Amino acid sequence: MDRNPSPPSSEAEEGGGDAVGNTVYSKHWLFSILTRLIEVISPEKTEPTVSPEGIQTELDEEMENDICKVWDMSMDEDVALFLQEFNAPDIFMGVFAKSKCPRLTEICVGILGNMACFQDICMSISKDENLGQVLLQRLCDSDSPTLLETSRLLLTCLSQPEVANVWVERIRENPSVYDCVCFIMSSSTNVLLKFLHSVCVVELLVKVGEVVDKLFDLDEELMLNWIKNGTCRSVGPSVDDSPEELPDFKIVPCILEAAKQVRSDNPEGLDVYMHILQLLTTVDEGIQAIVQAPDGGKETWSLLYDLVCHELCQPDDPPIVVQEQKTVLASILSVLSAMFASQTEQESTKMRKNMPLIGSLIRILQYMEGYGKRSVDNSKESEQQETGRADLNEEDFHLKILKDICCELLSNMLQELTKENTLEGLHQGHLNEQTCSCAFQNLLPLYFASVESFLEVLREADQTLADSLEKRFPSLKVHA
Repeated sequence: MDRNPSPPSSEAEEGGGDAVGNTVYSKHWLFSILTRLIEVISPEKTEPTVSPEGIQTELDEEMENDICKVWDMSMDEDVALFLQEFNAPDIFMGVFAKSKCPRLTEICVGILGNMACFQDICMSISKDENLGQVLLQRLCDSDSPTLLETSRLLLTCLSQPEVANVWVERIRENPSVYDCVCFIMSSSTNVLLKFLHSVCVVELLVKVGEVVDKLFDLDEELMLNWIKNGTCRSVGPSVDDSPEELPDFKIVPCILEAAKQVRSDNPEGLDVYMHILQLLTTVDEGIQAIVQAPDGGKETWSLLYDLVCHELCQPDDPPIVVQEQKTVLASILSVLSAMFASQTEQESTKMRKNMPLIGSLIRILQYMEGYGKRSVDNSKESEQQETGRADLNEEDFHLKILKDICCELLSNMLQELTKENTLEGLHQGHLNEQTCSCAFQNLLPLYFASVESFLEVLREADQTLADSLEKRFPSLKVHA
């Protein structure tokens, strides 16, 4: 069936006399659909049947066709205002309460999501406490398309400054949201696969991640509550009328599980989940939640290490890749830096395993230098274009953030190297005159102590290389 059939026009329905606002859509036709929705959920109407196997009813094809037209039409502000005027949100609440058809629920949430794109309607929807609570309950739905539309609606509302605080407070006071969100993020576990019978799981994970990212960015108190959470249990998705008790979720493992699911299929989704981890590291409790996990943070470190060393900004990539991946790299390196700084002991064996990471950090700096030279050349050619210069300035700002984070982590790691680690790095090719020169060029003078410490170790491992670097960087000779 056509998912997006052409909406009917007022000319087709009423000879052009009942157009909705400035559109060609028919008021009469829209009103008839809302009336049919009321009939679907009216008490006197026979309840939809459910088969013995518990399969929920499906929409009548004609009804689905028509309600999908309304879904498409609701992207128009005049249509959205018409729907609000005729109390469509209240009708949808009735659908949520009484319908046993997942497709109908999905479409109605989707229509509300379109309507919420318009500020006045979003404020009206957001201030309706009953509707707000009902919508949050949809996060515990067992139908992934409905979960996706619910997440889109929440993100739309959270992105409106006028009502964002209303939703943050509502979510903070509703503990089940935490459990349901964690349940969704843990989608690779067998327990969840029974519930999410859909191909849109990755898309759902990305959208839920965007909701969590927005929540944490908006409200540190809520983020702290979720970091400390994981002890209360609540009702979760169920395939029948019996409630399903959720596991004892912790936020960090759930974020990692979602990141693993989206890393291959959705780069934007990976960016979102890495930024969530970065937000966690902005508070001590978040860092502790990462490094004091049962595995000591090994799973987090392993995932981020693998991304930097084997997926992002690789040796065969062109330098421009550093610009394309600047935000996700900044988030990842920020988390790695926080984890590295929080560990009290640095064993030589651990540092030896981390030599590829040091090599990757230097490669990122090398690519930034290469891309920076290219950007300067390009900017000279287009200097007359104001918008081009503005874009470049913003781009430079984000690249500077990446460089600062990269240098901080690199300096901390170099300072912990032993002679054995350094020899291993020289043998593996991560350390040589070119890479060390790049590192010194970027670290000096701010991280002079770290460079000096590393140079002392390097003298023990390779005196010739140390002497050559001292010649390139005369400021180091004073302390030789």
